[in-house]
Amino acid sequence: MAITGMVHFNVNCSDYERSRAFYRVLGFEEMWRVPETNTPEVAAAVGMPPYRVKGGLLALAGATSPVVIDLLQWLEPHDAGPPYPHLYHYGIARVALATSDLDGDIAKLAAAGAVFLSKPAQMPEGSGSRARFVCFKDPDGTVLELVEL
Repeated sequence: MAITGMVHFNVNCSDYERSRAFYRVLGFEEMWRVPETNTPEVAAAVGMPPYRVKGGLLALAGATSPVVIDLLQWLEPHDAGPPYPHLYHYGIARVALATSDLDGDIAKLAAAGAVFLSKPAQMPEGSGSRARFVCFKDPDGTVLELVEL
């Protein structure tokens, strides 16, 4: 394999502008607006019929390694179902982001309306990690995690 890093992860949303504002609180800025439609070849490459979408690539400002979200609101086709009922389903369950100020970030997220799964937790002594972390939901229920190492 010749993999050299991650390009982006995709988060689908019901309202692009609302979610873009939420991810801006986390430090993500839109770097490229996704075209509303694309060629049949591009649609087929992602396993879709021809589609309409509103979205963009959002990059984490100041990240030492690029962290990019492909944030998309599907206009057509459209599915209004929630992301997933719990974190133990198959597939990608959550995305963890590193922070140097967990408490400060929690306050900012709370002010932005984030729903937290619990209070911050500390990995126990003897676990090999002393990280503190908290999981929270974006406006559509996608679970994200902040980790302070």
